Amino acid sequence: MRYTTRLTVVAAALLSTLVARPAMAQIDLTGEWANRFHEDAPARGAGPEIGDYTGLPLNEAGRLKAESWEAGILSTRERQCIPHVVTYAMRGPANFRMWKETEPLTGQVVAYHTYGTYGRPRTIWLDGRPHPSEFAPHTWTGFSTGKTEGNKLTVETTHIKTGWIQRNGAAVSDLATMTEHFIRHGDMLTVVTIVNDPVYLAEPFIRTSNWVLSVNQQLNSFGACGPAGDEVAQPRGYVSHHLPGANDHVKEFLSAHSVPAEGAAGGADTTYPEFMKRLQQPNTPRPTVALSPTLPIRRQPAPAGDIEALRVQDNVYLFAGAGGNIVAQVGDDGVLLVDSGNGQATDKVIAAVKRLSDKPIHYLMNTSADPDHRSGNESLAKAGSRIGTQMVAAALAGEGAAILAHEKVLNAMSAPTGKQAAAPSGAWPTDTYFTDVRNIHFNGEAVQMLHQPAAHADGDSVVFFRRSDVIATGDLFDLTSYPVIDVEHGGTFSGLLDAVNRVVDLAIPKDWEEGGTMIVPGHGRLADQADIVEYRDMLTIVRDRIQDLIKKGRTLEQVKAARPSLDYDGRYGPSDKLIEAAYRDLSRRR
Repeated sequence: MRYTTRLTVVAAALLSTLVARPAMAQIDLTGEWANRFHEDAPARGAGPEIGDYTGLPLNEAGRLKAESWEAGILSTRERQCIPHVVTYAMRGPANFRMWKETEPLTGQVVAYHTYGTYGRPRTIWLDGRPHPSEFAPHTWTGFSTGKTEGNKLTVETTHIKTGWIQRNGAAVSDLATMTEHFIRHGDMLTVVTIVNDPVYLAEPFIRTSNWVLSVNQQLNSFGACGPAGDEVAQPRGYVSHHLPGANDHVKEFLSAHSVPAEGAAGGADTTYPEFMKRLQQPNTPRPTVALSPTLPIRRQPAPAGDIEALRVQDNVYLFAGAGGNIVAQVGDDGVLLVDSGNGQATDKVIAAVKRLSDKPIHYLMNTSADPDHRSGNESLAKAGSRIGTQMVAAALAGEGAAILAHEKVLNAMSAPTGKQAAAPSGAWPTDTYFTDVRNIHFNGEAVQMLHQPAAHADGDSVVFFRRSDVIATGDLFDLTSYPVIDVEHGGTFSGLLDAVNRVVDLAIPKDWEEGGTMIVPGHGRLADQADIVEYRDMLTIVRDRIQDLIKKGRTLEQVKAARPSLDYDGRYGPSDKLIEAAYRDLSRRR
């Protein structure tokens, strides 16, 4: 009895030691790792054939997005330097290096860094820091945090740019997140990748990649990359793509390999054994979940909560949480604001301004007459003061900040005598312009208001901070919904697309199509040229599809039924209003 008890105690202690050991002795993942991709070398080397989406849990939107993709788009100026996005980078046909950063005094691992596989240098933070604000920019590598558990490093990545999971058009949206498990067994490394995307995937996409330690490997540096110009001359704003059902490469793949069209098109149901049984019984209906697009992301009215201030670049900041994005430029001269929000959080906006500067607000610029961008005008102007330029200083005593806008914004906010105005007179612009551009110099920087006629409305202005290299677009660019085209106040689909192309032309990426000119949309997170190019491409592709249906004599209701925006509805929400505006505009231009 005593012997049995002693043996039990010893066994329990040994088991406790074995269980605890992985957490105590974490395996080092650093080294030069060579890719082992013999099992799928053709797909990862030359790239998979267009039309081969087998094994991918695409939803209906993801399928349309993939089949619309045209390889020529990679030769355009805005896409020549796009690297492998993090959701695909570990599948690239190249090797990678992994090294760690440690805290000198404690030896604690602060981060792992990776480089290679035709992706960009990446940091995986292990120091417990939180992920950035939802309004922070997205990058090709995203933002990654990790936790080590024995021989495994688990990594969570967010803030990823729109990219792909396969190099033949199978896309993931900028709402995608990724979980990875780096698992080392001796000189072998297995990376398990799990991608979640509410826009293009019906289920999480899971795959593994294998690597072997390569002591003598020397990685080449990819250096810098800037576009050389369009390889083929195309009209401004041209976007290469296939119209629905018109991609002959998809048909060629099916013909060459004699595979079932349903399986080649991908889908969550095709990844399960039951799919093979269903192929043997052709009359069996396909599961509804495989055909349905993911529910759209709908923008909810922003509550009057705390104002979040994010530095954009130089002395320009984004204030988020006021119903519409507000931009603040601060400096020795004072404070300049672009837009004023929905008016429900004005006190908090003023408090946020005071946290950045002890100087008064001198200028308030309006990008449009929309209530969610100008309803705080009166209160914010009263909190500031006017500075004299061409006006008599005495006449300005006690007056608030100047409100600048295009004259058509004033027209939309005011009304003829005896009529009800859209806004109180204290919120009206006090300084308007009627030309293409209004220039001022403030806080040591040239600031331009650029008029965009007949776009989202007829009085839209884009504000360009030239030294800081920041553009505030107002509702010409909205990362939370499709653009609203105010037909009543002169808005047109074609004018809006032209304005978006103008912002694309103004923006210059820093390197590898990332950073450089930063763009503050009317709603949503900070962006750069690559982000607004995706938005421009969406508008252009939807336009081309509608235009094609109009040429075929389709009515507005028939166009809506054809769902020309299906592959973007999961990202931007209901599209009926956009389709109506586009149909009206394009029908008139036939």
